[in-house]
Amino acid sequence: MVCDDRINTKAMIIRSKAPLRLGLAGGGTDVSPYSDLYGGAILNATISLYAYTTIEPLCNGKIIFSSPDAGLEEVYDATEVLDTEGFFVLSKGVYNRVVKDFTHKPLSFRITSHVDSPAGSGLGTSSTLVVSILGAFAEWLKLPLGEYDLARLAYEIERIDLNMAGGKQDQYAATFGGFNYMQFLQDDKVIVNPLRIRQRYQDELAHNLLLYYTETSHVSAKIIQGQIDNVKAKNNASIEAMHQLKQQAVWMKESLLRGDIDAIGDILNFGWEEKKKTASGISNPLLDDIYHTALEAGATGGKVSGAGGGGFMFFYCPGTTRYAVEKALCERFSGQVKRYEFTQEGLKTWTL
Repeated sequence: MVCDDRINTKAMIIRSKAPLRLGLAGGGTDVSPYSDLYGGAILNATISLYAYTTIEPLCNGKIIFSSPDAGLEEVYDATEVLDTEGFFVLSKGVYNRVVKDFTHKPLSFRITSHVDSPAGSGLGTSSTLVVSILGAFAEWLKLPLGEYDLARLAYEIERIDLNMAGGKQDQYAATFGGFNYMQFLQDDKVIVNPLRIRQRYQDELAHNLLLYYTETSHVSAKIIQGQIDNVKAKNNASIEAMHQLKQQAVWMKESLLRGDIDAIGDILNFGWEEKKKTASGISNPLLDDIYHTALEAGATGGKVSGAGGGGFMFFYCPGTTRYAVEKALCERFSGQVKRYEFTQEGLKTWTL
């Protein structure tokens, strides 16, 4: 039987959404083996861009994956294990793990997904989508998953089951939401420390932190693999740069809690210079040109979001300099500024 007999599937719709994130400091220190050897620290914040999932249970013995944005749809017979080749790899990976760990039998459903930002944009889109998909299954099947359980399972699906290179921060950011200082301990534990940042400091940061899409994308796996190889090879310059990025996360936390918002530009600039030492491909001539243009127009610091190589960049623009920075970037380059707000909530699920 492919319909789950614990629930009524008639006209049921299950939805979820999980927020994308800005990695403000410490990026890369959540990646093994660095985090295993030295421990890592990240400071990130979720924003008002989301990954959405809708599940519609079926009783026809079929599994349908749909992506309206990409104009793609795939139909399979409901089996316990789906081949993870081709499109909808993340959805298939989540389904396989849910069946393996929880239902122990096939399910029949249509699943539709959408993300507010393209893949390779540096906002944690893939991991956030995994959290959204897993959250929808958890809502549908009433799975006994707390926040830490769900984030950890999403990490295992992406990094272990599907063998996709990357760190741990994105799954926890999407699940918990808000501003978080995250510690990645040497015993493979993760501690999420929510930060109680005054609303006016959050509003000021959102006003001054300009988010710019370069109209390029990156393949994070190659850059991350470079960081991994450098740690394994005991590349002192790369490892020392990661130590500095871990310290950057502490400085960022202290500045946000104190309300010393204008110090964030210098902290970002420090981190950007150290980040480029961890592996090749993090920056390139276009990104360097964009960065220098922003600084010449009044920004005091910034970075590429995510692993690097393309996607979104963001810049700290004190006072009213964001308008001059936006004007300079839009006149010289083909990218675009993206409006956003910081969000307080992580994964949300509901049933109709």
